[in-house]
Amino acid sequence: MTPGVLLTAGLVFMVVPPFYLDTFWLQTGLFAISAAIGAIGLNLLTGSTGQLSMGHAFFLAVGAYGYVYLASPAEDDMTGLGLPTGLAFLGAIVLAGIAGGLFSPIAGRLRGVYLGIASLALIFIGQHVLFNAESVTGGFNGRNVPPLQLGPVTMADTPEMAALGVPLGAPERLWFFAVALLIPAAWIARGILRGRPGRAMNTIRDHEIAASVMGVPVARYRAGVFVLSSMYAGAAGALLALVFQRTVPEYFGMFLALDYLAMIVIGGLGSVGGAVAGAVFVSALPQLLTRFGDDLPLVAAPGSGGVSPAEAARILYGAAVVAVVLFLPRGLAGVWPMLRTAVARRRASRHLTTPEKEEQPA
Repeated sequence: MTPGVLLTAGLVFMVVPPFYLDTFWLQTGLFAISAAIGAIGLNLLTGSTGQLSMGHAFFLAVGAYGYVYLASPAEDDMTGLGLPTGLAFLGAIVLAGIAGGLFSPIAGRLRGVYLGIASLALIFIGQHVLFNAESVTGGFNGRNVPPLQLGPVTMADTPEMAALGVPLGAPERLWFFAVALLIPAAWIARGILRGRPGRAMNTIRDHEIAASVMGVPVARYRAGVFVLSSMYAGAAGALLALVFQRTVPEYFGMFLALDYLAMIVIGGLGSVGGAVAGAVFVSALPQLLTRFGDDLPLVAAPGSGGVSPAEAARILYGAAVVAVVLFLPRGLAGVWPMLRTAVARRRASRHLTTPEKEEQPA
């Protein structure tokens, strides 16, 4: 596709949905966009640099709760700084980066399953803090999320706004903000992967000793990518908090970390587009099963004794992971190049097997 086509498609994706989709589809899209931002960061770390991280959910929690703490004023038993919400959103990303920086010396020295186990400890530490630091996190019940305000626009249902005769509530306003956040996040990651840092990261992933011999500072790159991935997770967590409008500690647990690993495997390791595709698949599937579960076999309402939509979703994308590993090593990102190659080969074979028509004499 040409850059003009991609730009046009991006503008349509950004502008059109809020005017035609209802709240359910917009919220599903917002969950997918938030997941896509976090998955891009994890794919830089795991897919491109080869560092297995099981603690991505921890950095999403830092971003979500960091935004709430920075933006909320202190009241009753809750503490907060009451900063402007735009500044609080940026501060949440910085806090996630600082958390990643504190862990980066470990990330720079460990690799493979050892890094995965070490990062897994972050989730248990994070869960303990989220449940017990009640003055900051609200404990088990969580904490309300202040709506984001950028200039005169507040990401809430009030004050009322409309465009082209269509009311713009909180989901519609958040949609524009989320897409405006996703585009530069994907563009920056794509630029990193296509440039010298991306080549160094891929060399570290494929052959660490060769990277060291070539002069690549392996430990520094590993630590730096871990910090960058943490900042992506912080942005995703802060956006997710705005969509949920309430932070709940249970959400940022082991299942969320496994979901993100499934996203990058299904979408395609080392691919920005694959991270987005995998995030859409994994995050939207539970929402769709919940919405249309009554019309699907073997899917029952939560608590009714059957397979709940969340369980059915995990079964389906667990099967998708197995199918991708067996049949699509490049994930969903490799489907389009595969189809394009197959079509080109078919056209070439037809051209070779079709005899040319003899020219008739005049």
